Amino acid sequence: MKSKFIPKFQIKIPQVKSSKSNLILNFLIVFLSLVIILLGYSLSRKIFAINKSEAQRINTKKSTDVIQVEVLNGCGVPGAADNFTSYLRQNHFDVVQIGNYISFDVEKTLVIDRIGNTANANKVADALGIDRKNIIQQINKNYFLDVSVVIGKDFETLKPNQ
Repeated sequence: MKSKFIPKFQIKIPQVKSSKSNLILNFLIVFLSLVIILLGYSLSRKIFAINKSEAQRINTKKSTDVIQVEVLNGCGVPGAADNFTSYLRQNHFDVVQIGNYISFDVEKTLVIDRIGNTANANKVADALGIDRKNIIQQINKNYFLDVSVVIGKDFETLKPNQ
């Protein structure tokens, strides 16, 4: 007797797609990849543009009505900080602290912007007759003042002593 073998499961052999459909799928993959790259590039440009405009906005603030100033003696001459303090107060600046700088060997008087508002630092420098090249920025959120003035050995040539 002949026995017939009847398989319970039939195995389906996948058909190989035509080269035309493979070409279309490959084109679609490349196209979508380019779209993703373009979107990523556009997003990164916008993020960096926002950061730049934020920095420009901070640096182009107008000077405030009340500028709080710290006067530090960096030249070692007794009374230099008091003289500058009197002059600044006469010119409507709020001197909130007077003291000595960490050393007495500062050659040129410095104006230090403490909050990121260069307009305030420029106003103090102009009032004292300090060249704007001597303005530096050291933002410190722990300071509760706008500008620090470090009196250098050139203090006799500045407006408070003329």
